Order: sequence, then C-alpha cells, then structure tokens
Amino acid sequence: MLPSTLIAAVTTPLEWSPTVAGIMIVANIIAVALGKFTIKYPSVGPSLPAPNLFGGFGLPAVLATTAFGHLLGVGIILGLHNIGRI
Repeated sequence: MLPSTLIAAVTTPLEWSPTVAGIMIVANIIAVALGKFTIKYPSVGPSLPAPNLFGGFGLPAVLATTAFGHLLGVGIILGLHNIGRI
C-alpha cells in the first residue's frame, strides 16, 4: 500500500532549462549579497586564490553562502514547478 501511495504522490520530473539555471544563479547572487552584509568576519579562514573575485570572502564564507544559495534556489525552483510556473 505504501509504495503505491508514494508513486501516486510523485509529480512530473523537472527538466533542466535556461530558466532553471537563471533562477539558481540569481538565488546564489542574492545569498552572496546577504552574506556580504551579515557575516561578521567574512575573510577568516583559508583565503582563496583571487580574493577580489570572491568579494574578499574566505573559503568558509564562500562555501556557506553558495550552499545557502543552492538551498534557496532549489526551494524556489521546486516551489515554482509545483504551482506550474516552470
């Protein structure tokens, strides 16, 4: 009974498209901007090869902001897919 219930609850698969990529890019930019203003010590930890390219962030700050950006992007993409917008 349980497997048939799970199969019935599955939505249609989401295909990759430039719209999906654009949403993920914008979500990561927003997350990095949020991190720039909220992380107290963004340059602590190992530095990156080109600090100007990464906004002066250290490795932990880059990993944290991009991880948050991906979570934000996945939430937006799946939410829009579930309501039928993409």
